[in-house]
Amino acid sequence: MIIDCHGHYTTAPAAHTAWREAQVAAWEAGTSAPAYPVISDDEIRETIEGSQLRLMDERGIDLTVFSPRASAMAHHVGDAAVSLEWARRCNDLIARVTALYPDRFVGVAQLPQSPGEPIEGSIAELRRCVEELGFIGCNLNPDPSGGFWTSPPLTDRSWYPFYEAMVSLDVPAMVHVSASATPVFHATGAYYINADTTAFMQLLQGSLFTDLPDLRLVIPHGGGAVPYHWGRYRGLADMLGQPPVESNVMGNVFFDTCVYHQPGIDLLLDVIDTRNVLFGSEMVGAVRGIDPRTGHHYDDTRRYVEASALDTDARTAVFEGNVRRVYPRLEARLGAQR
Repeated sequence: MIIDCHGHYTTAPAAHTAWREAQVAAWEAGTSAPAYPVISDDEIRETIEGSQLRLMDERGIDLTVFSPRASAMAHHVGDAAVSLEWARRCNDLIARVTALYPDRFVGVAQLPQSPGEPIEGSIAELRRCVEELGFIGCNLNPDPSGGFWTSPPLTDRSWYPFYEAMVSLDVPAMVHVSASATPVFHATGAYYINADTTAFMQLLQGSLFTDLPDLRLVIPHGGGAVPYHWGRYRGLADMLGQPPVESNVMGNVFFDTCVYHQPGIDLLLDVIDTRNVLFGSEMVGAVRGIDPRTGHHYDDTRRYVEASALDTDARTAVFEGNVRRVYPRLEARLGAQR
């Protein structure tokens, strides 16, 4: 079985996206948002079967851990109430996809984060998504400000109430920023990768997993620049008087395979313990084109893993076993289907 841990609903129905634009416009005008549109099951099927599901079938992906479009979370837009309603609409839409295709998609939640607002405000939506909608995790934005980094580091105790809720629900979080609010950062080319790297360094500098040993975090996009600079981080841990990254961080942190070329995947799998790597593609997502050097889509990451030097057991772990271990609610669901 091949499980993609990182898929976003980037082809959501146009009416859903149009409502978001109207919601933001209403907030800016100081008026009420319009009623959310009626979206039929057929409209959802059309957006899924012609894109995400077709590509999954073509690439041999059995199941995708599916969440709302990351770049559209836009926590920096509006206020806490705007973010809450937007998150609920997005999560409800994901739940409808998982209900229509229960063997192909499992949900992960968008959180109603907002700059300056306590993270406790996201706990209720996390619980609703897990306990009522059957989701197995969430996407946690370490920088709701959209590139200005106004929030404390992920190791700050202000995040702990949310982490404790995650632990109690036995769900992990993918650390994932949204759109960039500053032209300094291109969202998917710079901000995403910077945020992945920043999150890892924050974790290295703290003792989060000593305090919360059952907490699990997934850093996407291959862990940002971390694998390429692994020696730097090991050395920094030593310089800062921190425990080795292998014991202080990597017992609880996992990288995906959203690296869009063979040398990058080979480096990731050579540097990072296979137990810490989850198969992911972020498809349909950041880079949708075809690589003229290979003739294949950049985000067809299964090809890279298949072509790597992993032995059969390690490849199976990356494709399936590690995801099931990191997402226990997924393991429980798949186990119940045996």
